[in-house]
Amino acid sequence: MSRRSDALLGRVGHKDIVVIDHIDIDRATADALVKAGVTAVVNASPSISGRYPNLGPEILVASDIVLIDGVGEKVFGRLKDGAKIRLDGGTVYAGEEPIAQGIEQTQESIADLMIEAKTGMSAQLEAFAANAIEYMKRERTLLLDGVGIPDISTDLAGRQVLLVAASADTKAQLKSLKKYISDFRPVLVGVDGGADALRAAGYKPALIIGNPEAIDSETLRCGAEVVIPAHTDGHAPGLERLQDLGVGAVTFPASGSTEDLALLLADGRDASMIVTVGMRTTLIDLLDRGQGSTASTFLVRMRVANKVVEAPTVAALYRSRISWWVVTLLILAAALAIVVALMVSDVGGTYADLLRQWWNELVDWVKGLFR
Repeated sequence: MSRRSDALLGRVGHKDIVVIDHIDIDRATADALVKAGVTAVVNASPSISGRYPNLGPEILVASDIVLIDGVGEKVFGRLKDGAKIRLDGGTVYAGEEPIAQGIEQTQESIADLMIEAKTGMSAQLEAFAANAIEYMKRERTLLLDGVGIPDISTDLAGRQVLLVAASADTKAQLKSLKKYISDFRPVLVGVDGGADALRAAGYKPALIIGNPEAIDSETLRCGAEVVIPAHTDGHAPGLERLQDLGVGAVTFPASGSTEDLALLLADGRDASMIVTVGMRTTLIDLLDRGQGSTASTFLVRMRVANKVVEAPTVAALYRSRISWWVVTLLILAAALAIVVALMVSDVGGTYADLLRQWWNELVDWVKGLFR
């Protein structure tokens, strides 16, 4: 139980009921709650206020997590952290005593609220424009000239880079890119929890960019080079943890999200192409991040747009190629036709050795296609 959802995420577990005070639950918070395996979310505030169509509530309900909205802040005075509660409809019970009443959201009710919320986007867009101007003034040398991008030992020049961030889509997107990774051997870069996702999928990241506090110790010790985002005053959250683990790191002082800094780093170190996994940058996704990082993400994407390709696009291109089993089937069909033709003719014995030699050469050629 906490008024701040970000302070709660590190200590919630499977089948917990979380009580928060979070107006407009965003996608990142919802993804973290789903990953933690919570069974219900009780929100003192409206999960969709109508300012803009935020994505969090839809993700929670789609994952079969009960969401009760607008129970009021008095719930924090009537409950203690770790207390056992029961939910029935929109009512919160401690034992048999009802202590709070709210609205249990459903997919239908959220869909209706999202339609209404789209009318609130104009105000958010005005704020976004103001933030973009402010960010450009603050970080213009970084955006335009790459001033402040750190030197790293991992060679990215002329190579394809796969940036992996943690999201609900990451696991599926990595699976869809298995053949691309095998064929092109891109530099694997883990962004915050995306580094753990890479290891969980059986890969070893060459570079990790993010706050070490959000990354597993074994991942940090895997041998990857580590870059830590730092505040503009030089303070790098999580640096002490790396020092305790005996792992060296490079700091990257700049404002903006970790994903933004990863894109700038890959572009600034001359990567030929950047494939992003788990990163969503539609207008709704940008607004859902909140005003603090929306402008930086938009401007950084403009800066690196000529190199960035989304994972679903790469996966779709690979699915459109003829697979190995189709090629093999065509070859077998052709071989069978030749064998049948020889069997019904009187030259079968004469060409048996030639046919065997031809077949061996054909098999070697097919194997060469998939090396």
